[in-house]
Amino acid sequence: MALSDKPRSILFEEVEDGVSNTSTNPTIGDVLAERFSRRDLMQGMLATTTMTAAVSPALLMAACSKDTSSTTQFNFSEVSAGANERHYVADGYLADVLIRWGDKVERDAPEFDVKTQTADAQAKQFGYNNDFIGFVPLGGSSNHGLLVINHEYTNEELMFSGINPAANKQKRFSEMSEERVAIEMMAHGGSVIEVKRQGAGWKLIDDSIFARRITASTEMEITGPAAGHEKMKTSYDRDGRKVIGMLNNCAGAVTPWGTWLTCEENFNGYFWNKKAADKSPHAVALKRYGAPAERYNWGQYHDRFDIAKEPNEINRFGWVVEIDPLDPNSKPKKRTAMGRFKHEGAGNLVNKDGRLVVYQGDDQRFDYIYRFVTKGKVDEALRDGNKDLLDEGTLYVAHFNDDGSGIWLPLVFGSGPLTEASGFSDQGDVLINVRIAADLLGATKMDRPEDVRANPRTGKVYCMLTKNKKRTEFSTNAANPRAGNAFGHIIEMTPDGGDHTAPTFRWEILVKCGDPNVAEVGATFNPETSASGWFANPDNCMIDNEGRLWIATDGNSLAKTGRADGLWALETEGTARGTGRLFFRCPMGAELCGPCTTPDSETYFVAVQHPGQSEDNKVSTFDSPSTRWPDFQWGMPPRPSVVVITKRGGGKIAV
Repeated sequence: MALSDKPRSILFEEVEDGVSNTSTNPTIGDVLAERFSRRDLMQGMLATTTMTAAVSPALLMAACSKDTSSTTQFNFSEVSAGANERHYVADGYLADVLIRWGDKVERDAPEFDVKTQTADAQAKQFGYNNDFIGFVPLGGSSNHGLLVINHEYTNEELMFSGINPAANKQKRFSEMSEERVAIEMMAHGGSVIEVKRQGAGWKLIDDSIFARRITASTEMEITGPAAGHEKMKTSYDRDGRKVIGMLNNCAGAVTPWGTWLTCEENFNGYFWNKKAADKSPHAVALKRYGAPAERYNWGQYHDRFDIAKEPNEINRFGWVVEIDPLDPNSKPKKRTAMGRFKHEGAGNLVNKDGRLVVYQGDDQRFDYIYRFVTKGKVDEALRDGNKDLLDEGTLYVAHFNDDGSGIWLPLVFGSGPLTEASGFSDQGDVLINVRIAADLLGATKMDRPEDVRANPRTGKVYCMLTKNKKRTEFSTNAANPRAGNAFGHIIEMTPDGGDHTAPTFRWEILVKCGDPNVAEVGATFNPETSASGWFANPDNCMIDNEGRLWIATDGNSLAKTGRADGLWALETEGTARGTGRLFFRCPMGAELCGPCTTPDSETYFVAVQHPGQSEDNKVSTFDSPSTRWPDFQWGMPPRPSVVVITKRGGGKIAV
C-alpha cells in the first residue's frame, strides 16, 4: 500500500517514525564553549542547586551496591508468546474487561448502539482507544477510587461500516461525514470513572458524582508563560487564554496531590491545508512539528483545524493538560511551562527538597528527552496549595555523552542561543517552539522517546526508546547504538548525587530489544530470558509499588516478532538484570497501554488499544474485523477496553 492508502492508525505510526528534526546538533563541548557564557551556564545550573538525595542514603547505597543474587523479583508463571484473537494472563490470575468503547460513563448516557452512533451519545460514553490509566484512591482506599483514562485517537475503519482503510485519503475522507467527524471528536479526550472492588472483582459505579467525559470540544484554560502570547491568539480566543479540547492524548501521570496529567501527542495530524502552511510566516516551525499532517478531515467542517483560516490554533495543542478528577466541574488547564511537543508521558516524583520533577519524552524519531523542575515546592498539607505549581519552573533537555555521562540543558529565554537573534521573543515563544530551542542547544537525538518514569525507591529513571529504523551507521552514538533500530531499547538514567534536580546524570542501556536468538538484531536480554520473555518496541512502562519495572509494548506482530503486544516484567537488579517475562498478552492488532496499580499492589489496570487493527498488510474493518474482542458478538466490531487484573484468591500481583 502507498503511504496515503493505509489506515490512519498506521499513518500516525509512520508520522511518529518520520523525521522532522533536520538539525545538525554539535557536541556538548561545542555547545558549552560557543553558546553559553560562564555566567549563562552558572545561572542555568544555579536553578538546579545540588540537594540531598530523593531517597534515603541507606536505600540509595543498597541500590548502588552490587547484588549478586539471581533471585527474581517477579513470582508468576509466564504466558506463552504468540498472537490470536483473544487475550491471556499468567496462570493464577484473572483478567476481566472493566469498560469498553461506548459503555456508559456519565449518569444519563444512553446504551451503546454501534449501528446508530451519535455525537451526543458518544460525548457521555467511554471514548475510543484508551491509553494512559491512573488510579486516584478515594479516602486512601486501594479498593475504591477513580480511574482517569486517556482516549488517544480513533480508527475510523473499525468504528464505522463501509470504510476501506486501503482506499486513498480522498476516498476515506468522503466517507467521513460531518456527523461521523462529530462522533470522532467526542470519542477523543478522556474519561473519569469511579470503580470499587467487590469480592474477587471490580465494578463500575454507574451513578458516580465524579463521572466525567472530556472531549475535543471541552473548553480549557491556557496557563503559564505562553498564556496570552500573540502566537496563542485566535478569532475564537483573542486573549490567547482559553482553548476548545485536547487532542491525541497518549500517556500521562497522576500527581502527588491527585490530579491527572494527560499529554497531547500527535496533534499535527488533525490540521490540514499544506499549501497554506508552505506560504505561512511560521512555515519553519510548522515543518519542525510535522504540520499539517492531514490525517483527519476535521478542517473540512471546522475552520479552527485549517491552517489558512486559523494559523495560531495549532500552537494551542501539544501540551500537558492538568485535570482535577475530584472536581467534575473544574476546567482543565494546559500547563505551558512544561513545553510543547509530542508528549508521551509525564512521569514525576517529589525531590528531597520538595520540588516536583517531571520527566517527558517527545515521541518522534530523532527527538528528545525533557525534564521539568517546578520553582515551588509540593504542599503536602493542603491539596489546593499545588493548584498552580506547574505554571512556574524550568524545562531542560537532555544531552547524552558517549562516556556514560549526561547534562540537562536549560531552555530559558536569554540564555545561550535562545535570544531574539535566534527568532525568540520571550519565554512563551521558547516553550511554543521548544523543539527548535532544543535543536539550538544541541540536545541528543534519540530513537523515539516514549514513556519516562522514575523509580522512587532507587532514584533511577527509565526511558522507553521504541525504535528508529531511519538511524544510519553514520548517525549512531553510544545512547542510540543501532543503525536501522527496528526493535528499540531502554535507557537507565541515574541523577548525580541522587538529586533529580542536578544538572548532570549518568546513564547506561538496560536492554536492547528484539529477538536475542537472531544475531543481526543485536538484542541484549539476560541469557536467562525465555523464548517468550523477550519483547520489541517498549512504549509505556510502570514502576509498581514494590519498585519493579513493567514494560508495555507497541509494534509486535506475527510477521515482525511472532508475538502480540503485551505486558512484560523486566528485572533491573542483580545477576537477573535484563531478564524479561511475559505476564499479559493482547489480542491481535492491539497494543498495550497505561499499566497502573492500586496502592496495595493487588490490582493492575491495563488498556488494550485498537484491537483488531490492520497489521502485516492484512486489512481489518468494521464489517470484517480480524477479531471481535472483547464481545465476540456478530455485528459488533472490536472495542478498545480497560482490563482489570487480580490474583485468584487475592494477594499482591507477582509476589
